[in-house]
This record gives sequence, structure tokens and C-alpha cells, in this order.
Amino acid sequence: MCDEIRREIGKAVIGQEETIDLMLVALLARGHVLLEGPPGTAKTLIAQCFARSIGLDYGRIQFTPDLMPSDIIGANLFNFQTSTFTLTRGAIFTDLLLADEINRTPPKTQAALLEAMQERQVTIDGETHSLGDQFLVVATQNPIEQQGVYPLPEAQLDRFLFKHLVDYPSAEEERKIIASHGSSRQAMDPSNWGVEPVVDKAQLAAATEAVASVRLVDEVIDYVAGLIRGTRTAPDLQSGASPRAGAMLAGAARAHAALDGRDFVIPDDVKALAPAVLRHRVLLSPSAEINGRRVEDVVTAIIDQIEAPR
Repeated sequence: MCDEIRREIGKAVIGQEETIDLMLVALLARGHVLLEGPPGTAKTLIAQCFARSIGLDYGRIQFTPDLMPSDIIGANLFNFQTSTFTLTRGAIFTDLLLADEINRTPPKTQAALLEAMQERQVTIDGETHSLGDQFLVVATQNPIEQQGVYPLPEAQLDRFLFKHLVDYPSAEEERKIIASHGSSRQAMDPSNWGVEPVVDKAQLAAATEAVASVRLVDEVIDYVAGLIRGTRTAPDLQSGASPRAGAMLAGAARAHAALDGRDFVIPDDVKALAPAVLRHRVLLSPSAEINGRRVEDVVTAIIDQIEAPR
């Protein structure tokens, strides 16, 4: 199933295999993904193709400074013809929501996503509306822009399973992008590139259920706990990861093992996912910032220091 999804996305997207694999893990682990990278690195196209290849409804919100919470979740509007209030659903009522440039909107509007991401539901005028078990948020932000942005608060960042840094393609991949997309006048629509659904919602639900049966032995649980606790004692970090991070890392490792065709988790599953799970959940200490340390380097050092079970 996963190979078919990768193949469909590959019809339109060249490279970015790590991004696609992390999104597959997030889908099966029922988590959300934050993609950070410069403009033009196919973040939006990946989300579009991903949604189409797995048969999910796709919605997109362009976050701007004047965006209001009701623009996201919807509102009850008064109908003068019937003299009643009618629910007008916002763009969040979809399966895969692309929150484009999420850090361009104020905290009040960002907070409108918190309940949806955590509980997969929204509350409008005291009434709760379900978003479905397969609801997935893929958010993007641009690391280059420093003006007119509102950094995501820690509470919101902690709702994302992964923060992935989308890099520029390799020289060969960039050449292929120019050759294929540079000569095409087609719109950036997955269907125009031949991307078709290869799984349905029933198959996705079955795959998600299968992840829960993947075994996690005590030694691997201890390893996950050691990594999380290691972030709290690292001298270069002012704040470490929360217990939620450990639970999310374990769930993601289960999904990673399932994608690899195993019914048990190995330490390499945890190691492969730890940077993406931890990089947005820790804060550098003031002295580390002065010394020019990067979060990436500190997290990598912690992973190298904690001995993995054999």
C-alpha cells in the first residue's frame, strides 16, 4: 500500500522522500505534521498529492494576519428567511487540512486549531462537531520570513507529532524538476499529473488499527523514556520534552515499524523519528544561543549519548 502511495505522489513530486515517509507515519500514528522550509520546495504540492493518493478530502487555509477563528471552524449565521441560525462550516471540516503559512496569523486564530488537533472535533456555540478519526493537519511555515509572523506557542507546537525541515532538492532532482515542471503549463493539480487514489478510507482505518497491535517491548520503552528525560537534563536546553512527546514517539515508532513490514518496534525506529519528534519541543538555553548552538545539534547529541538496547 505505502509503495503505491509513494509511486502516485512521485508522478508530480520529485524527491522529498523523507517528507512523504514522515507524512505516512503521521497518518498511521494519527498525528499532525509541521513542514518548515523555503518557498518553492513543493510543500503544498506534496500535501495535495498525498491527500489525493489516499482518497482523503483536501482543504486549504491561507493564514493571514486578518484571519479570524470563525474563518477556520465556521459559525452559526442568522437566516432572515427562516428566522433561525444555520451552521456555516469552515474549511476545517475536511480530512486533510493544509494550514499554509500558519505562523502568519495571530495566536487567537492559531488557537482555533488546538481542539481540532487534539480531540478531532470543534465546538461552535457550545455544540460539538466531529471531524472524523482520519483528520490530519499539515501546516507549513517559512523560516526566511521574520517580519509579520507570529511564532507558534509551545502548546500549539506540542500538538504536532513531527516538525520536518524541508530542504532544497539535490542537483539531479532539481534538474528533473526543471525538465518536467518547467516545460508544463498544467496547473499544480495532482489530477493533471495523473495522481489517482490507490487506497480508500476503509483500508486506511484497517491500517491504523493494525498499528496498535505492533509490539513495544520494555527495553524500547525504557529507551524512549531515556531520550525524553535526556532532553530535560541537557545543559544546553532550557526546557525539555513533555511526557506527551514520549507517548507520541512510541506511537510513531509503531507506525514506522508497520510501514517497514514488522509487528515489533526496534530501536532504529525510535532513532529515525526522534529528531522530527523532539526538535520543536525543546528550547535552547540562553548560553547555548549565545554560543551559536543549534537545536538540531543538541538533539542529535542527546540521541548519540543515550545507549540504545541491543
